[in-house]
Amino acid sequence: MFKGRWRTAGRALMRVVVVWAVSTLTLLALAGILPDFQLQGADDSLTRTAITAAWGAGAFGLLSALVWPFLVRALLLVPALVIGLLVFFLNGSLLLVALKVTPDGGGAADPENAVVVAAVMSAVASATSTALAVRDDDAYRRRLSRLAQRRRRRSGEDSARRAYTASPGTLFLQLDGVGHQVLLDAVADGHMPTVAGWLGERPTHRLTPWRTDWSSQTGASQLGILHGSNHDVPAFRWYEKESGRIMVSNRPASAAELQRRAVERTRDAGLLTLDGASRGNLFSGGADQLALVLSMAARRGRATRSRAGYFAYFTDPANAVRTAVSFVAEVGREIGQSTRARVRGDRPRVSRGGLYPFIRAFATVVERDVVVAAVIGDMLAGRAAVYADLVAYDEVAHHSGPHSRDATQVLRRLDRSIELLTKVADHAPRSYRLVLLSDHGQSPGETFLGVYGLTLRDLVRAGCGLPVPRRAVRTKSGAEARDAARDAVRTALHRPVEGSHEGEAGEKRSARGSDPIVLASGNLGLISFPDVPERMSREQIDERHPALLRTLANHPGIGFLLVRSEANGSVVLGPAGAEIPVAKLDDTGLLATMGPGAADAVRRTDTFPHVADIMVNSMYDPATGRVHAFEEQIGSHGGLGGEQSNAFLLSPLTLPAPVPGDGELVGAEQVHSVLNHWLYDGLGPQVPLGPTQPTVTVPQEETEPSA
Repeated sequence: MFKGRWRTAGRALMRVVVVWAVSTLTLLALAGILPDFQLQGADDSLTRTAITAAWGAGAFGLLSALVWPFLVRALLLVPALVIGLLVFFLNGSLLLVALKVTPDGGGAADPENAVVVAAVMSAVASATSTALAVRDDDAYRRRLSRLAQRRRRRSGEDSARRAYTASPGTLFLQLDGVGHQVLLDAVADGHMPTVAGWLGERPTHRLTPWRTDWSSQTGASQLGILHGSNHDVPAFRWYEKESGRIMVSNRPASAAELQRRAVERTRDAGLLTLDGASRGNLFSGGADQLALVLSMAARRGRATRSRAGYFAYFTDPANAVRTAVSFVAEVGREIGQSTRARVRGDRPRVSRGGLYPFIRAFATVVERDVVVAAVIGDMLAGRAAVYADLVAYDEVAHHSGPHSRDATQVLRRLDRSIELLTKVADHAPRSYRLVLLSDHGQSPGETFLGVYGLTLRDLVRAGCGLPVPRRAVRTKSGAEARDAARDAVRTALHRPVEGSHEGEAGEKRSARGSDPIVLASGNLGLISFPDVPERMSREQIDERHPALLRTLANHPGIGFLLVRSEANGSVVLGPAGAEIPVAKLDDTGLLATMGPGAADAVRRTDTFPHVADIMVNSMYDPATGRVHAFEEQIGSHGGLGGEQSNAFLLSPLTLPAPVPGDGELVGAEQVHSVLNHWLYDGLGPQVPLGPTQPTVTVPQEETEPSA
């Protein structure tokens, strides 16, 4: 026993010495490269310089270990997007202090050089330490075990967990926006080797497609998956007449209200109520352990704030520097990719300037690293159920396209994160079943504005006889579809088509009511008239704006409309006067191209209390798979049409099949039932830990998020 402990201590000491030596050499090399960074005076010898470098490297490492956690705590007061920049400056400040406390004070550096030197030293030290640990498999395994035991003892959970860690835990990892076909293509093309291994010649997992609701977006899907109900979530954003507010799924106040409504409807706190953890999600799922959960972000208390997970992760300076460097690299990658797309003249294309490179880097690097680290902590702590969302692919695919090279590169990095979690599972105190799933897919296509030269709001205002911005009329394009659309609008309004000799007679602008509210959720549009307290009927709309419904239904960029009718209940309208009562709706006719289950999805949404006065779904071309988003996105989701409605569920073969035989998995609420069955049916007794305050658990030594 003592011999083993001495061997372990000796290896740990050796790693410290090696890291110190490498850091010293790095400091010497940087002193020779950077002209304004000095480790010696004019008359100092080489030996004296080396001693100064060794003192500086040791002091910097010690300060990083002791002072850094207190500095990072202050970052909770800073917006998350600037954390990456502050990491550099704080690290540079620590280096300046380290140089000043050397015995002879023989080091000096400008602030700019200090930032560079500190970043390089932290990265080199982290890489060296990690390389040494990886080479020693036994040491790596022991470190993971010790960390898990220490954390459980510190949280007082050891005794409670011993009773049930014999049963397996479950990790649900959501790959946001990755459609069923995208996953198949990535596996077939070798971009996701870890997932490919699960589905290979000796498969360990089964792949099950599932169809989303009409609102094919994260808010509706994740609320249904985690809380068992997404009733009355008609879109990503919608207008509620009784309160006069616009609900947006990714706003903290809206997310909290949606979660409250779901819990009230189901009388169940959620999927993760029993020893669960929620990481990087819109909703908590009833978990006690929270990090980066939007619905809890507005609540008081450090553990419930959305940035609490960032503090836990960035407490480790090696994590901070590694992620910060990757953040900068990702910003540069996005700028380079968007520049090449402009030079090549890629179509479709949307603007990717402004803050977008930083937003993309935050989603693909910072959030990924923090969430993965939090999940690792949960697995090492032996939590029964973990649900985490990785949003990287969805963010990039919106602006680059779901099948683009940019999005494919993100899938490769996500696969490396999955591989890391798979390896960590081998060191967890209980076995884990890893389940991958997505909340929706994405459908490609040029934007509605890009094709037709006007937004949905412009089209609605034109149909209402309201002023339309001049840019919508003056947008020039040789696109046949855009010219045909403009002519269709003018014809519906009884206005002359350009080039004709008809008079200027036009519809008189309505003097009644206020302007309509037009909201977009991908290729799903919602039109509401705020001055009418109830859902307007077709007859009321026709009386107020006789050309509006005709203008929308006949536009080539629109597939169909849903509107309430006093005569026939609700109806679906299409071009050339097509009209089908919702009660008689099926997957033919107007919805023939929208995919199986489209009629049921429309019928269900029609029952929602907050469905818009007019629901608008864009056209869908099954030959090309394209839709036209009403937002500036060339990869979109939110409505019906194409890959956006086709998500996936990848589960271990040790779990029961999600659906029997050739059955279909339809809707987020049904996915919730499947996941709930896997967690709580037939898996042995699960002992709850009792009420606890939400906490954040993140390993600070072993995490190696890929850059």
